[in-house]
Amino acid sequence: MVGYAFMGRAHSQAWRSVGPFFDPPVRPVMAALAGRTEEKVRAAAAELGWASVETDWKELLRRDDIGLIDICTPGDGHAEIAVAALDAGKHVLCEKPLANSVAEAEAMVAAAERAQARGIRSMVGFNYRRVPAVTLAHKLVAEGRIGTVRHIRAQYLQDWLNDPEAPWSWRVDRDRSGSGALGDIGAHIIDTTQFVTGDSLVGVTALTETFVAERPYPGGTGRGRVTVDDAALFIGRTSRGATASFEATRVAAGRKNSLRFEVNGSKGSLAFDLESMNELWFHDGTADKVEAGFRRILVTEPDHPYIDAWWPPGHVLGYEHSFTHELADLLAAIGEGTDPRPSFADGLQVQRVLAAVEESAARGSGWTSVEGSAS
Repeated sequence: MVGYAFMGRAHSQAWRSVGPFFDPPVRPVMAALAGRTEEKVRAAAAELGWASVETDWKELLRRDDIGLIDICTPGDGHAEIAVAALDAGKHVLCEKPLANSVAEAEAMVAAAERAQARGIRSMVGFNYRRVPAVTLAHKLVAEGRIGTVRHIRAQYLQDWLNDPEAPWSWRVDRDRSGSGALGDIGAHIIDTTQFVTGDSLVGVTALTETFVAERPYPGGTGRGRVTVDDAALFIGRTSRGATASFEATRVAAGRKNSLRFEVNGSKGSLAFDLESMNELWFHDGTADKVEAGFRRILVTEPDHPYIDAWWPPGHVLGYEHSFTHELADLLAAIGEGTDPRPSFADGLQVQRVLAAVEESAARGSGWTSVEGSAS
């Protein structure tokens, strides 16, 4: 694994859990953790359960005991590491968004296609697909339970940057992160809703806003410019004619991690909020009118997605389990010789939506087609 901060900790916990709970066809060995500072990476490896360390990620690619590279770096490192790893014959899991630009994402897809011909697998880490309630929503839509999808609305609301004195970090630096709330959390609602509906955005019109232009450097050594958006809003149309609205913000006071979506179809509707992540709300429009309305499904039964590996009904799961499910699916694909989803091509499609949103917002108005889509 490359990187050991927030995502590195989440992934490490998942690597420790996936074998005992899911018994995948190939069993992971946490062989090495890579980071730039030897003292820090050694401390992280000891804490998180990694057997050895490297201070140059390229050394991982030269090691015969390593078969998969897990990329948990800021976005500016994704393309270089992923392309090199795939060309070196290593399977790759890369955190979202796939890259910082469409060009980088295209290079990563090309590398994935080259590697695929040699049986090397790659996947982008949109972990919210693996929340059991979200996976169940996907299943209900695919089974036609809500009919033809007409409306999609999604929000991802956080408030950790609402305080203007919240410290500067790489996440507010375009060179490191690619974009702000748009790429950081907006990418999640784009992928999640496209996964749930099986449909893709083909055009958008958007606006973005930065409310705080400068933030203090950690340690009180001056202030740094904020070069990304604090919030992004856009409407869109899908390839099958549904309308869609999206909002992503890191300055919504009081909202901690509220990824919400509602999908309305010709026969019913589904609604979800990550802050109540074990619940899916379902309206069956074909039911008797006296009993019609949204009903709560507690997604903890053994017949629900992923749940049979865990606890008895009603013993709810948490955020960390979505990463374990992600790894279970990846290891199953590697063991079975199939291509996991979401693929790098799926990540590229999301990257193209992000680019269309930024282009529309920069122009100040107007419809912007998503590259590669028929709008």
